[in-house]
Amino acid sequence: ESASQLDEVSINGYKTPNKKPVNLGKIAIAPIDLPQAVQIVGAQVIRDQQANTLGDVMKNINGVALGANRGSVGENFYARGYSLGSNNVFKNGARTTIGGSPEASTLESVEVLKGSAAILYGGVSGGAVVNMVTKKPKFEYGAEVSMRVGSYDLYKPIVDIYGPISKKVAFRVIGTYESAGSYRDNVSSKRFYVNPSLLYKISENTELIVQGDYLKSNFTPDFGIGTVGNALAPLARNVFVNTNWAYNKTNTSTAQAVLNHKFNDDWKLNVIAAVQAYNRDYFSAERPAANAAGIWNRALTRSDIEEFTFNQQVNLTGNFKLAGFKNSLLVGADADQSKTKTGGFASTNVLPAAAPTYYDSVNLLDPSSFDKPSNFNMPNTTLLTNTNANVFRMGGFVQDLISLTEQFKVLAGVRWSFQKTPTTTINTLASGVDSKGSAADKIDKAFSPKFGLIYQPVSSTSIYASYSNNFTSNTGIDIATNGPMGPSIIDQYEAGIKNDFFKGKLSANLTVYRIKNDKFAQTALADPTKREFSGATASDGVEIDVSGVVLPGLNFIAGYAYNYMRYTSTLAVTGIVEGERVVGTTKNTANGTVFYTFQDGAVKGLKFGASAFYTGDRNGGRNTTKNNSSSGIIPLSAFTTFDFSAGYSWKKISLLAKVANISNELNYFVHENYSVNPIPPRQFVTTVSYKF
Repeated sequence: ESASQLDEVSINGYKTPNKKPVNLGKIAIAPIDLPQAVQIVGAQVIRDQQANTLGDVMKNINGVALGANRGSVGENFYARGYSLGSNNVFKNGARTTIGGSPEASTLESVEVLKGSAAILYGGVSGGAVVNMVTKKPKFEYGAEVSMRVGSYDLYKPIVDIYGPISKKVAFRVIGTYESAGSYRDNVSSKRFYVNPSLLYKISENTELIVQGDYLKSNFTPDFGIGTVGNALAPLARNVFVNTNWAYNKTNTSTAQAVLNHKFNDDWKLNVIAAVQAYNRDYFSAERPAANAAGIWNRALTRSDIEEFTFNQQVNLTGNFKLAGFKNSLLVGADADQSKTKTGGFASTNVLPAAAPTYYDSVNLLDPSSFDKPSNFNMPNTTLLTNTNANVFRMGGFVQDLISLTEQFKVLAGVRWSFQKTPTTTINTLASGVDSKGSAADKIDKAFSPKFGLIYQPVSSTSIYASYSNNFTSNTGIDIATNGPMGPSIIDQYEAGIKNDFFKGKLSANLTVYRIKNDKFAQTALADPTKREFSGATASDGVEIDVSGVVLPGLNFIAGYAYNYMRYTSTLAVTGIVEGERVVGTTKNTANGTVFYTFQDGAVKGLKFGASAFYTGDRNGGRNTTKNNSSSGIIPLSAFTTFDFSAGYSWKKISLLAKVANISNELNYFVHENYSVNPIPPRQFVTTVSYKF
């Protein structure tokens, strides 16, 4: 570290996030030198808020709105108007699934690189890239056991053990089990998670980290309260409309090896290899969109998905002078392969032959209509087909940060990306015949440039402007051509200012951006099994984040974001109304958390904290078409939830309690285009911990 960086470390060990390099950047460049917005949620915030999953942590990132994936069996996030999905979420630098909701007990921090990160990762959306950094082994013995209990029968023991095996090898094992009910009738979850890791100091300049994790997550599929005639169903927060027997079972196993080698103080090598196996067994009714009379003809979906993903990457970084200018160079290459097998099933229906595509029929406005055998007795299913789908991705990139003077810097880079999606193979079990899917082989490839200017009038302030471009390879069948979807090209323009005050104890950053997408892909309005290009979009926004430790024991994080993502060019007749906000996107979001721990005296160890989370106006349902063939906008009002925490630490024992949503606010998360999910009511959670 330079002397200027060391000046930013306060007496309590806090280091400004603007000066702490992030793993997401793949190079030891501090965020203040990057022409892009970066946010970090550290271990203290994760612990103070008693986060259970990644979604609990992401509430602290400005501009990120929470959503529910189909059936609420996993978490989804929206940033700058874009759904992130699994493509944009990484663990220790390797792409990972978010099925089953990633566990938070193992997280050391969560890093978020806003906007386009295509030059480093390729194939990601324009919203943000998220990296979960897990806790690492230590060369000192230690352990912590915790018990977390809460409302609706939440029970969660957590164990964390670490220490040396030899002078060169250390270990760590984190494990947890979670059993919980829900404020939603008939909804429950059970989770088991274990994360073992080994650190091998091969030499003074080389280390190898090998780690694995396993998550078993069973959750009742919950599609929210549904809609009646394109309006919210008038149902209470607790009402469950799915079948009582519906289930979702996921198993995720991951193994990863990370090799770090330092050739000298200037040149370093990073190699990552990871493999992930994901299995999902799912059976449920779907899409509770009832007609104006409340009638919902329930269709069933049964699937068994097995996905294997392999990821490899090599990153070389170097610092050198060329023609008198300082250079921080990053050169890298990556590849990943995904192989997915999906089982297709047939089930018995109870409706007459005139309606063979539906399982049964209920009325969302009449609770007694659910009192029928089909709602309680799981039907038999028959496995008919196995569909095999593969995706192959690879890319290479070069990026250089050039210091023209102490004040002026330039960052420039380019990436070449290649993605091949072979046509699917469908195996019919009865005949043993293999057939090809309807979509032909697809190859997408493109160059993605990035350029940024940085001006630092003083060491604690950075002003920047940047341009980046990326392409997103869209999946699914294009309803217009009945062939594979083409890629979307995304341009991003960003400017901002990053500041540190009071010797780094307070950081305050401001960002403005515009993201232009030439072809925005979404689920087809006429056929939910296919996709369509709904038109060109633009996403404009402002983001503000503030964080710091201004006094010993007092830490806070806060943020505000405005986003306006709308359609700018659509089809003349059937296209969506231009200027209309894209459904699911949130106009304003804000968050704030402050905790204070008394440092001395009779109340030493006593802790108090408060959090507020604001979600602004947004639209559910379907965007409006120019010919009114679709006009299902469901406006949702803004809401704020408040949490309060109190705790006490004495020697090796700590107690922390929280009341969430103190005011018992009732509002909703958007659930695709046919439903909404009520937010949790007032809840209590308490964690008792003992450190060895």
